Amino acid sequence: MDDGGQRVRWRAARGEEPVVLVTGATGMVGREVVRGLPSGLCVRVMSRNPSKAAGMFPEARTVAGDYTDPPSLARALRGVHTAFLVTNRPDGDDDARFVSAARAAGVRRVVKLSAAAVLDARADDLITRWQRANEELLRSCGLQWTLLRPRAFMSNSLSWAADVRSERTVRALYGTSPNACVDPRDVAEVAVRALTEEGHAGRAYTLTGPQALTAVAQTRELGRLLGVPLRFEELTVAEARAALSGRCPPPVVEALLASAERQRAGAKALVEDTVQAVTGRPARSFRQWGQDHIEAFTPAPDEAATQQRMG
Repeated sequence: MDDGGQRVRWRAARGEEPVVLVTGATGMVGREVVRGLPSGLCVRVMSRNPSKAAGMFPEARTVAGDYTDPPSLARALRGVHTAFLVTNRPDGDDDARFVSAARAAGVRRVVKLSAAAVLDARADDLITRWQRANEELLRSCGLQWTLLRPRAFMSNSLSWAADVRSERTVRALYGTSPNACVDPRDVAEVAVRALTEEGHAGRAYTLTGPQALTAVAQTRELGRLLGVPLRFEELTVAEARAALSGRCPPPVVEALLASAERQRAGAKALVEDTVQAVTGRPARSFRQWGQDHIEAFTPAPDEAATQQRMG
């Protein structure tokens, strides 16, 4: 980090090794946070499904915890020094419950996964309003805090994988609108720094990739990596709404469509150098992300045979 931040080994008041708690550990960013924490730290993973998390992270201690269950939060946060906070219910008060429990447990700092949209005055959708409220809650709670504000994750393109494998086609809304999407591993590395180094308290980091890309450009890059041409098919708003409605409640669907409109207007094209400033290395490109995840887009032998028969 360019301000001289140093990784430290904290000691709690009674001399115990301090605990780093990770929530959302089975998600795209959380899993990379757990994997990226230095060996020797006492890492605790909070999950509503401890058996699943324990299987993913045998090196960490897994505890049962639910944002709607205050006693479980108190148990999960006991002895915790810093915590990585991920929530995903815009109609709930999970952040407030967690922060209250963290204060009671004597947690020193909370590193919160937020979103870059909070900085856009034109963004007034449900999800952005919820994230702004969560940020304000954390800033005023009396704990040390660090805010991570990523752009869209490069991993969102995994939603195209099935169509790419079976039809060599990507389907998306507004294919020529740019987004400075970021590799979740870069977000996780910044989170690890904020959890284990001094110098990050009171900071808000906007995190992007090294360039703004359109869905059409991402499709082209995936095709190059696969060695086959891919077709891009533009969805209408109605088609995008129908696709989203299969996995999201209506208010969230409308928030995502509003976000896509802002992207179409250029609101998500700005590139920041924060990953470089915090970690000392450039943000990963979409090509790098694609190379590391190309198996998800590669047809299985039976799928490949079907494609050959279809020409």
